[in-house]
Amino acid sequence: MARKALVVKQKKLLEKKLRYQKMGKKMPKSTRYYNRCQVCGRVHGYIREYGICRVCFRKYAREGLIAWVRKASW
Repeated sequence: MARKALVVKQKKLLEKKLRYQKMGKKMPKSTRYYNRCQVCGRVHGYIREYGICRVCFRKYAREGLIAWVRKASW
């Protein structure tokens, strides 16, 4: 499967998970849900606070697209 297809699949699982949370139930087979970068679909190096991987985080931080984040230099 292509990476974009996995991103779409993961978004559907997230929507399903949120639906079950609203009903107050536990999602069946909840281990199938895992975090993916919303930009490129990468699994490893995922930063939960921003919802993207470390590679995209670094790219967007250098371009100044992420608020309150800047490159450290000392």
